[in-house]
Amino acid sequence: MLALITGGSGSGKSAWAEGLAQRLCPGPKLYLATMRPGGGEAQARILRHRALRRGKGFRTVECPDGFAGLSLPCGETALLEDLSNLAANRRFSPAPPDDCAGVLLRELEELAGRCAHLIVVSNEIFSDGVAYDPDTTDYLSLLSHLNRELARRADLAVEVVCGLPLVLKGALS
Repeated sequence: MLALITGGSGSGKSAWAEGLAQRLCPGPKLYLATMRPGGGEAQARILRHRALRRGKGFRTVECPDGFAGLSLPCGETALLEDLSNLAANRRFSPAPPDDCAGVLLRELEELAGRCAHLIVVSNEIFSDGVAYDPDTTDYLSLLSHLNRELARRADLAVEVVCGLPLVLKGALS
């Protein structure tokens, strides 16, 4: 199963996605971490997320640059936290791919094909009505394209608002 979980900052999407992963797989699971650990704010966020996952059966795999070269076992349940960071890391790398969206979608499709369940967490964007500089607008367009494509391909698409899941596609069982 492929699931896309979106929501705004602080919406509870990560906690909800972790709960979904636990319901789907009570045993060992992979947590694919995409945040670069630079700066105090990022470090604090990483520590908070690790503390929230403690005792839930997750094995963390750091993959801020994607999945190339990672040896991940087949048939696992994996939680990708999160697509927003992965897209930013790729888009703003010193040598971004020409077709960043295409590359990321192919990698995610390959990853989903290896997993029993892949849960992708992403941010809800473009709802603030703010005009951004061209680089930021390009990134937001990339992420919105990725979110739409993943939602189209997903078995389950959920937006989390105030900690509550709004099922957009599929069904919770």
